[in-house]
Formats: sequence, structure tokens, C-alpha cells
Amino acid sequence: MLDPVALNPLEDWLTVERTVVAIVGGGPAGLLLSHLLHGSGIEHVVLEARSREEIEHTHRAGILEASSVQTLVEAGLDRVLRDGERHDGIALRFDGEDHRIDLAGLTGRSVWLYPQTDVFVDLANRREADGAIGDGGVDGGEVRWGATVTRVLDGGAPSGGAPHGGALQDSALQDSALRGTRDLPGVLWTDAQGVEHELRCDLLVGADGSRSTLRHTLPEAQRRTFSHEYPYAWFGVIVEAPRSAPELVYTASEHGFALISQRTETHQRLYFQCEPDEDPDGWSDDQIWAELQRRVAGPDGFRLEEGPIEERSVLRFRSSVVEPVRHGRMLLAGDAAHTVPPTGAKGLNLALADVVVLHDVLETWLARRGGTLRPDDDVLDEYGRRVSERVWRAQHFSAWMSSMLHSHPGETGFAARRRVAELRTLTSSEAGRRFLAEGYTGWGPVLGGPATTAATTSTTTASRGR
Repeated sequence: MLDPVALNPLEDWLTVERTVVAIVGGGPAGLLLSHLLHGSGIEHVVLEARSREEIEHTHRAGILEASSVQTLVEAGLDRVLRDGERHDGIALRFDGEDHRIDLAGLTGRSVWLYPQTDVFVDLANRREADGAIGDGGVDGGEVRWGATVTRVLDGGAPSGGAPHGGALQDSALQDSALRGTRDLPGVLWTDAQGVEHELRCDLLVGADGSRSTLRHTLPEAQRRTFSHEYPYAWFGVIVEAPRSAPELVYTASEHGFALISQRTETHQRLYFQCEPDEDPDGWSDDQIWAELQRRVAGPDGFRLEEGPIEERSVLRFRSSVVEPVRHGRMLLAGDAAHTVPPTGAKGLNLALADVVVLHDVLETWLARRGGTLRPDDDVLDEYGRRVSERVWRAQHFSAWMSSMLHSHPGETGFAARRRVAELRTLTSSEAGRRFLAEGYTGWGPVLGGPATTAATTSTTTASRGR
């Protein structure tokens, strides 16, 4: 359990809690890290502003790379193999015809259709089964819903001290036995009843998404943000209708991009390219179907299966990378550290890969500390070095796919024809198809070693509806 540190009530109006790792953000990245830390016996607390029910009802698509499935299976979360759907290929549709990319044949790897919501539910159920969710939590880890971080605290700052936005300095972050609990990093947070609390920790992890509170506390002089805004977005709908195609179809047409995906046997998830400021409520159902059918039409007579539209939204595109991902004893993971456009299906996969590497680094850091009072914080720099290459590969792949498949504002006839030529060149070349397949399925195991796990070899039990 957490150590409450009783302080002089005349000087301090809060009881300070103390843990080893504090994780801000209880989405898939934060909960996976919690699960892995629990398995390693490392005490931690997860603070998530939303309720579990709110996250469960936030529907997001999910294509899992083989390495992500491997991560889940090795962590004991193997429902993906039973309820997920293995996809061995995708189709690029242009000139009104499908051109299949044989992912499995070209790389030996497949991807799984498994919504991000299901990944979250699996992790939340497992943490609850382990006793981490509930009154008081469990020894070694605790998840708190409705816990809103209101201030990030520097090492050495009392609860009334440095405001949100202060820097985290290595020199201020000595072990608590030397400098006291309030010489550690921490956060102020309020619970669902509005009561304020203070939590101090040896390590503070920001896994709180693209609008990360922790990321915004980093001093601008000590961080660089590389970003790109795209001049288009996706208009997404969930419809009650049987699948229109057995695998995902990425369509490039003269009218713009469209994506055909599935959610379940009875529901499809469909997207079409739109303006970033498009109002989803400004379209009738008939208009949406007419636009989707126009984008996918071709001489082969293909048509989408139609049905009632249950949800609609506009998904904006943005690429960003924050460097470095470590500041003192605060580290960023997942969307808090980087975002990608959805075209390459990389966001969730990068987040899970980050966490696998971060957990490995934290285990090394704590092992080297070995009971001494001065841990080797330089070990923490390994995290950023090890995730950087995968992050930038994913940025390139996502930007390349987006540029190739979407029409651009003011695009000339030459540019449009050049994009079609690029698609033809890609699909007619085995080397081109393999390049796309390698990027789409990911770049092998996160921690190295052979990719011969259940994630890559269970080709029968993982399939559904094929």
C-alpha cells in the first residue's frame, strides 16, 4: 500500500502519499504499464481523470500489429486471439479497382482487427481482477478513476509552491531518504468528490494522451516539438450493416479518400476525407451514403452495404513528436510524447511499444538502484534512445500513406495523376508491396528476438468470419 507521510498540520494542509511510480493517464498505455509493473512487484499509482465507463464508451478503431498482439499475449491478455480478427492483407483501391497487399505473404506477419476499446477493457478487467481497482487498491499497484491532476510539482516544491508549468530538475530529485518526500516529483489531484490530494513518487510517467497535462509542464527551453498539420480530416461513421469487404480497403478516388473497415459482424466503420472544420451534424444520412458510394464506385460494380448510421464524428490529422521524452524523473509515453495521423494505424501500436520499452528501462533502473540512495538516473535516457527510431519510422510511414492516398487542396491535375502513378508503381512492384507491408505490420518485436509467438503463428484460432 502507499505510505502516507504525516506532516506538521500547522505547515502543511495535505497528507502526502508516496509511491515509486506515478502514472498520469489510465488509457491502454497507462494500464498496460500498470499491469507490467504489477507483474514486476513495483509499487505504483495510476491517476485517470475520466471514469472507466466513459473510456469504455469512447469508440476508437484498432488495428494491432503482430508485435502488439505479442505484447498482450505475453502479458496474459489473450482474448485478442479469440475475439479479434486476423487480417492477412489490405486492399488499395484506385481507378475503381482493388489491388491487394498480401501482408502475410510478403512479411510473414499479419495484423489484428481489435478495437482500442477492447484493449482497454481487457486491461481494466485484469487490473480489477488483480485487486488494483477498488477501495484502497492492492499492494504493488492502484488505479484511481475520476482523479484529475491539477498541478505538477517539482522536486522540493511544497503543495503550495511551484505552479503547474514548473520544470523538473535532476538536482532536486534526490532519493527521499536524503531530501525528504517533498524533494521528489509529484502531482496535486482531485478525486471525483472534489477533494484534493498530493502524491509524490520516484518516477512520474505521463501517459495522458495528446492533450497531456504533464507534457505542458516541460520548459520550452528544454524540449523541442516537431509537428505538422494536415489540410484534411476524416469524417467517420459507425453503421449497422454487414461488412462490405473481407479486409480493410483504402480508396483513392478523384473525389477524395475513403476507408472501408469493420467493427463487428453487424457493424462497419467507414471514413471519407473532409475539411478539418467539417460539421458532422451538417450532413444527412442520405448525403453521407451518397458521398461514400461515390468515392468507392468503379467499373467492377462494387457498392457498400448500407444501414442506419449510429455515430458520426470528424477526426483531425496531426503529426507531432516531443523530444526528449525524459526530463529529470518524468517520462512521456504514447500520445503524450507523439501523435500520428490514423492512415497508417500506428497510434495505439506506438503507445504499447513505448510502454514495453519503458517497463524494461524502469526494471533496469530499479535493479541498479539496488537499495542505494543514489540511483543512476542516466539509465532513464535509454528509454528515449530506444523508442525514437520506431517513432520516426511510424511518422514517415503515416505521412507517406496520407500523402499518397488523399487529394490535397488546390491539387493540380499533374499532382493528382502523379499520385495515381505512385499507387500503380507501388502495387505493380513486389518490392513496393513489401515496403508497404513491412510498414503496415510494424517492424518486428519491440525488445528484439524472434517474432515466433502466438501473435504470429496462431493463424487459425485468431481468425474469425473469414
